[in-house]
Amino acid sequence: MVKAQSGSQVQVHYTGTLADGSVFDSSVGGEPLEFTIGMGQMIQGFEQGVLGMEEGQSKTIAIPASEAYGPHHPDRVIQVQRSQLPPNLAVKIGSQLQNTTPSGRRVTFTVTALTDTQVTLDGNHPLAGKDLTFLVQMMRIG
Repeated sequence: MVKAQSGSQVQVHYTGTLADGSVFDSSVGGEPLEFTIGMGQMIQGFEQGVLGMEEGQSKTIAIPASEAYGPHHPDRVIQVQRSQLPPNLAVKIGSQLQNTTPSGRRVTFTVTALTDTQVTLDGNHPLAGKDLTFLVQMMRIG
């Protein structure tokens, strides 16, 4: 049987869960995820986890935060006055806002807390600092 290796174009179905068992993403019921191993399209731990898999094989891949989205950086969490945001902008916990840094880099912030006067924005990836587990089924190796 053909095994997935660096350079293989693969299609997988997956379900991603957190340590508490909650599902954060899944392709089941939709189109499989397609990517080329070794091209940096996926997080490091996911790519490493599918290496050696064969078509039809299922596998559980445990990925520590360091091989997923890295640690949560407290310095990327900021508080802004509501008055600094556009008045017609509806914000709620979980909303995502984008801003451009002076160097031109786009940053996405997630609203994590609200008061009448302040909004807490987290510039970390929502899965930063979290260990991830994926149940993966190899659908096709090209």
